[in-house]
Amino acid sequence: MAKTKGTSTQSGGSGEWTAEERAAMREHAAEIKRAAGKGAAKAAEEAQACLDKIAEMPDSDRVIAERVHALVTETAPELTVRTWYGMPAYAKDGKVLCFFKAADKFKARYATLGFSDVAALDDGNMWPSEFAVTRLTAPDEKQIVALVKKAVG
Repeated sequence: MAKTKGTSTQSGGSGEWTAEERAAMREHAAEIKRAAGKGAAKAAEEAQACLDKIAEMPDSDRVIAERVHALVTETAPELTVRTWYGMPAYAKDGKVLCFFKAADKFKARYATLGFSDVAALDDGNMWPSEFAVTRLTAPDEKQIVALVKKAVG
C-alpha cells in the first residue's frame, strides 16, 4: 500500500496523492496510535474499529464485507481483527495476512479480498494475491474459506 510520491495510480499518475489516498494515510496513523495500547483492551479497540469501518460502508460493499468478516473470523479465529489503512484486516503474529478493500474506498469498480506476502498462498512462480468480489455465492464462500485456511498455513 505504501507509495512514493509520483507513483500514484489512483490519481492518474499526476504525482499527487488523491483525497482517498490521503484519508487512508490518516487512518493508518490512527491505527498505529491505537496499536500502541496493551493487551485485551487494545485488541477489543482494534476489533471494534474494524466493525465500525464495515458499518460505514455503502450497502453494496458492507454486505460483502460483513460476510467476508464472518468467514475469516470463523475459519481462522487465531487471527487478530484490526484495520489497515482504514480497511478491515486480519493479522497473524502482528502482520496483516488478509484485508477487504471496499470498492467505494478508492472509487474502484469492485471490492477486493487481498492477501499480503505473509499469506502462505505460494503456488509456483506466480499466483493471485487479490481477488475481485462483486457478490458472494456459496461456492465463492467456500473458496474464501479455502484461501484463508491456506493463507494461515
